Amino acid sequence: QLQAFGGGLVQAGDSRRLSCEASERPFVNYAMGWFRQAPGKEREFVAAISWSGDTVRYPESVKGRFTISRDNDKNTLYLQMNSLKPEDTAVYYCAAGKRTRSWSVITNIAAYDIWGQGTLVTVSS
Repeated sequence: QLQAFGGGLVQAGDSRRLSCEASERPFVNYAMGWFRQAPGKEREFVAAISWSGDTVRYPESVKGRFTISRDNDKNTLYLQMNSLKPEDTAVYYCAAGKRTRSWSVITNIAAYDIWGQGTLVTVSS
């Protein structure tokens, strides 16, 4: 199971760090990702990190502002969000996908097997 933490209300330009604790063992068997879903919109890819942490991917909308990382000793995934914008407002979900799956599909929802419950981030202007 995955449990996400760290959401809340922030001002535009602020920073926020989300955490996702995993009870899946071993954590290193999974690539990890963050997705978000704004009201009335489809869930979209935000960031992904390989099982070792060596490889990451972001969409253009968050590149340079968001940083994904993981601590395999603590079974925890992070998303550091800087320079937040009102359009970043969404429920953020962490997800785990088997590391044997091709990295080429890591931005796809279908690449992930386990999902957390989501944490709401609201960015006010």
